[in-house]
Amino acid sequence: MASFHHRIKSGKKGTAADHAAYIARQGKHSQREDLVCTGYGNMPKWAENAPSSFWKTADRHERANGAVYREHEIALPDELTRDQQKELVDELIAALVGDKPFQFAIHAPSSALGGASNTHLHLMYADRMQDGIERSPEQTFSRYNGKHPDLGGCRKDSGGKNSLVLRNEVIETRRKCAELQNVALAKHGHAARVDHRTLKQQSINRMPEQHLGPARIRNMSPADKERYVAARQSQE
Repeated sequence: MASFHHRIKSGKKGTAADHAAYIARQGKHSQREDLVCTGYGNMPKWAENAPSSFWKTADRHERANGAVYREHEIALPDELTRDQQKELVDELIAALVGDKPFQFAIHAPSSALGGASNTHLHLMYADRMQDGIERSPEQTFSRYNGKHPDLGGCRKDSGGKNSLVLRNEVIETRRKCAELQNVALAKHGHAARVDHRTLKQQSINRMPEQHLGPARIRNMSPADKERYVAARQSQE
């Protein structure tokens, strides 16, 4: 059954290259067997065929207190076929990232509870907006120069925004994400819908489901797992 999960995260300086390898299941992460597909786009000319070079350079040259990448982690409706999920991912990338440099991956691990597929999207991107000016790798991540853009780095999309504006942007992003999923579900003949609002806003009188985490699930007995799954299904 389709359910809404959309987590927005950011990564500090020095973490981008490893996280990109993690979502693409490369290097030390290659032993995982849940990768459906991966890709990237909107890279500057110096990294147009080497996203790992982009993230490594960002780790070195992004300012110390700045987010080197941001990420959308989004559950994909199981009602959709794999090709339909990929089509939805293309639409999510266009709507949520635009022309910013990005890398994505679709993972489909089996759920530790119930064994169902847990298909989801990792969409990481740089907050540096492209403006058509060719810059060196180092200059790309330097401070933006409003008077002479060609002398500074790419402007950051989050720059100069207060907390209220950023909060409203997050709410609108989640709404847009749910809308795109519902359009895809309707297009392919499914009655299921997702809702980005909180349970309280939906007038649903129950506590949000607690994320157990892999360690806690490993320590659960088979009977405990069955009871948990049954309780979850009774609330759907």
